[in-house]
Amino acid sequence: MANHINQSANGASYTTLAEIKKTNNFTSHLPPDPAFPTPLDAQNAPRQKLFPRMVRNALYTYVPPVPSEDPELLGVSRAALRDIGLKEEEANSEELKQVVAGNKFYWEADGEENKQGKGVYPWAQCYGGFQFGSWAGQLGDGRAISLFESTNPSTGVRYELQLKGAGKTPYSRFADGRAVLRSSIREFVVSEYLNALGIPTTRALSLTLLPKLDVVRERLEPGAIVCRFAQSWLRIGSFDLLRSRGDRENIRKLATYIAEEVFGGWDKLPARLDNVDDENKPKDDTHLDPSRGVSKDDLQGPESHEQNRFARLYREIVRRNAKTVAAWQAYGFMNGVLNTDNTSIFGLSLDFGPFAFMDNFDPSHTPNHDDMMLRYAYRAQPTIIWWNLVRLGESLGELIGAGERVDQETFVEKGVEEDFAPVLIKRAENIIDATGEEYKALFLSEYRRLMTKRLGLKTQKQSDFDNLFSNLLDTMEALELDFNHFFRRLSSVKVADIATEEARQEKAKIFAHSEGTTGLNETEQSLKEKVGAWLESWRERVIEDWGEDASADEEREKAMKSVNPNFVPRGWLLDEVIQKVEKQKDRKVLGAVMEMALNPFIDSWQMDEVLEKRYVGDVPRLKRSVQCSCSS
Repeated sequence: MANHINQSANGASYTTLAEIKKTNNFTSHLPPDPAFPTPLDAQNAPRQKLFPRMVRNALYTYVPPVPSEDPELLGVSRAALRDIGLKEEEANSEELKQVVAGNKFYWEADGEENKQGKGVYPWAQCYGGFQFGSWAGQLGDGRAISLFESTNPSTGVRYELQLKGAGKTPYSRFADGRAVLRSSIREFVVSEYLNALGIPTTRALSLTLLPKLDVVRERLEPGAIVCRFAQSWLRIGSFDLLRSRGDRENIRKLATYIAEEVFGGWDKLPARLDNVDDENKPKDDTHLDPSRGVSKDDLQGPESHEQNRFARLYREIVRRNAKTVAAWQAYGFMNGVLNTDNTSIFGLSLDFGPFAFMDNFDPSHTPNHDDMMLRYAYRAQPTIIWWNLVRLGESLGELIGAGERVDQETFVEKGVEEDFAPVLIKRAENIIDATGEEYKALFLSEYRRLMTKRLGLKTQKQSDFDNLFSNLLDTMEALELDFNHFFRRLSSVKVADIATEEARQEKAKIFAHSEGTTGLNETEQSLKEKVGAWLESWRERVIEDWGEDASADEEREKAMKSVNPNFVPRGWLLDEVIQKVEKQKDRKVLGAVMEMALNPFIDSWQMDEVLEKRYVGDVPRLKRSVQCSCSS
C-alpha cells in the first residue's frame, strides 16, 4: 500500500481511489429495507424489483448504480480530490472514471453463506419531506446512490461518496433516476464554489457525461452523473417520514446514530445556555461558543426546561443551520427549494435545483419560477429554515420532552404514559421555544460577523446594523445595484478618495451598471447622492478601525478582497456554459469556469482575458434575476 501513498510538503498524505479505506457506517448501524436486508439479496434481485415502491421500517435500500456506456469525464475538482485525500493524478485515472460513471463499485460476493459479501455495497436513503409547506410522503434518494464512506488519512474527516443520476431506486417514484447535463453542470460548479467561499455545503468530485443516454425533461437532454460527497446526507426529511409513520424506534436509532457517528459523540454537543433572560433570549455572547463535554446522561436546566442529550442534539442541528443560512444571506445565495428534504442535519447547503446568486439586490427575489407565493425568496430563507427545524423539533419532541425518563424501559418500549404527557409536552415546547431564540441570536451574530468582514471593518458596533448594513441594502434595492459587485468594488475604494462630499458622489458612479442607473424613478444624480451619503458613514467607520494611512488602505483592501469574490457563478453565465458544453461540444469553458469557482477571490486567473472580463463584469440587463425550474 505504501507505493500508492504520496506525502505533500505540508505533511498531508494522499492516496488512490482504489487504496483509500472504505467503510459503511451508515448501513451497518441503521435498519435496511426488509425486502432486501443484505447486499447479496439486492445483488441477486432482478433490477425491476428495486424499482419504486413504498419502503417501511428502514432508512435505506441496497441498490447498485446502473452501468454507463462510453462515459465521458468532463471535469474533476482538484479541491475535492485533496479534501477526500486522493492524489491529484487520480483525476486522470481509469479507476476514477469508471467509479464515478457507475461502472464499478467496491463489493464482491463471498458465497451464499456470507450475505454481506466483501467490501461496501451501494445504497439509497429513505426519507420524506414537507414540500412548499405540504406533506409529500415518502421521497428518498430517487436518483442518488451512495457508494461508500472514506476517511481522509490526514484530516480524519469522513465523507460519504454518492452518484447523482445513476439510475432508478425504490425512491424514484414516477421518475427515471437520471440527471440531465444541464442540472449536473450547475451542481458541479456551485458545490465547489460555495466551499471556496467557506459556506458549509455538499461537495462535487466529478462530472460525467453519458453520451449514449437521452433523458426526457422539458425536452430531450443528454444525461450526466455528478459524483458528490458530504459528511452526512441525512436531512430533516429523514425524521419526517419516521414521525409520519409513528416509528418511534427508528427515530431514536437515527438520532443516536447522528450524535454518536456523525457528530462524534454525545459529549461533543453544546451545553445549555444559562445566561438568558425571561424570554430565553441570550444576554451575552455565550451563545457563540457554548461549552461542551456534557456527559450522555446529564440533565441541565431548571424544572420544565431540563435538557437531556436529545435536546442537546436538536440544538446542535439548529445551530449548524443558523450559521449556514446566515452565510447565504451575507453572500446573496438562494437555494430556491428549501423543503425539509433539502435541509441538512449537518447544516450543509444541500440539493441544488433552481438556486441563484443575487444580481440586482431584491429581497423578494426567488430563483424558482414555481415559487409563486415567494415561500423560498431570499428574505424568507432564515424563517423557512426555522420552520423546517420546528418540524424536526416535532419529530424529536417525545425524546426531548422525556427529560430524565428518556431511558426508562416503560418509556422506551411503550411510549408516553398518560399522566406524564402534559409534563413532556410542556418541556418539549419550552426547549423548542428556547432553541428558537438561540437560532435567532446565532443567525444574527453570524450575519453581523460576515457583513462586518465584507465591509472591511475590524470591529462590530451595535449601530452598524442600521447605519451600514440596513442602509446599504435599502440603497441597493432602490437603485437596483448588483449585490456582490458592490462589495468587490468597495474593496478598492481608498479613504482619501472619498474625503469630501463631491469626491464621494463621484466615486459612487463605480457601483452603477454599465448602462447607468436602472432603479425606478432613480437617476445618476440620486445614485450619487444616496451612495455618496452611505460612503460617508462607511468612511467614518473605516477610519475608526484602520486609521487614514495609505498602508492601512492596502491592508484593508487585501482583507476585503479575501472575502468578497471577484467571480460569482451567475445564472446567465451557467446557462452560457451549459450551451457551450452541450451544443458546441466546448470542453475548455467548463474547466475555465471551475478554475474561477475554485479560486473566486483573485483578480485574474491568467486564462482567456476576454472570457474572464465577461464573467466577472456586469450581468447583461435582460439576463439579471433569471428563474429556473426544479428540474434545473
